Amino acid sequence: MLSRIVFLLCLLVSASGLVSPPIALAIGLVFGLALRHPFGSVSRSLSKFLLQASVVGLGFGMNLHQVVQAGRSGFVYTLLGISFALLAGMGLGAALRVQRVPAFLISTGTAICGGSAIAAVGPITRASDDEMAVALGTVFVLNSVALLIFPSIGAALKLTQAQFGLWAALAIHDTSSVVGAAAKYGPVALGIATTVKLARALWIVPISVATAIVRGTKAKIQWPWFIGLFCLAAVCNTYLPAGTHTYVVAVKLAKIGLTVTLFLIGTGISVATIKRVGHRPLLQGIVLWLLVSVGSLWLIRIGWIVL
Repeated sequence: MLSRIVFLLCLLVSASGLVSPPIALAIGLVFGLALRHPFGSVSRSLSKFLLQASVVGLGFGMNLHQVVQAGRSGFVYTLLGISFALLAGMGLGAALRVQRVPAFLISTGTAICGGSAIAAVGPITRASDDEMAVALGTVFVLNSVALLIFPSIGAALKLTQAQFGLWAALAIHDTSSVVGAAAKYGPVALGIATTVKLARALWIVPISVATAIVRGTKAKIQWPWFIGLFCLAAVCNTYLPAGTHTYVVAVKLAKIGLTVTLFLIGTGISVATIKRVGHRPLLQGIVLWLLVSVGSLWLIRIGWIVL
């Protein structure tokens, strides 16, 4: 009973619009580590729906021409980044003697978009429940750390909003945390981070198909339809100015939805989750994430990656 009351109170605080996405995630983490989750399965389903709906809502605040430009420029960076993360991740997995399936899941989650990518390729690799839990736990823990520390690092290094948005999109695992970190940094960062991250998320489809071909399995591809709706929302904002008031409300609700999403994700990380991960997969995830985040930051700072 206590856990239900605390959960609902924290949920209301997260939905109030009075706390930032990183704070909502921190509240969720404290809850998940301190109390037993009373609505685990419902929370996971709700967070997935809210994330996709929030991304679509954010599209009503985007200019289509800027979306296309950022998406076109970010395509090459995401391709190179995904290729590097997959190769480096599998090499680290072999060096650390992580089993091949969880090593691939962690690499894919780091390369593309965290839990969504793992959920997409997991069934194709015939991953067991334990292997899925290990990969998801590893990525979610590191994803939470990234959301909490990236804005502070960006401010300390005096990154421009454009630089930070690009860095967040390339180096943070899940779409929710990318958008949450960028929203805290500024509106320009938010626009760039969201667009480039969605371009990165589209790689779920070809990676799933390639994995199915290599594994010789029949794949049920999870198409990220919400990305198309995001673009449609940007079309409305660009060419149908009569709905400006509605668009403003939609963006505001989307930001609240994103904040709630991050709280729900935080509540899913428990002491049991961390114990289940084990030190080898976690070490693989940490080293791979450091390679991706530090490497992309360095390339952005020296001007090799730029929009």
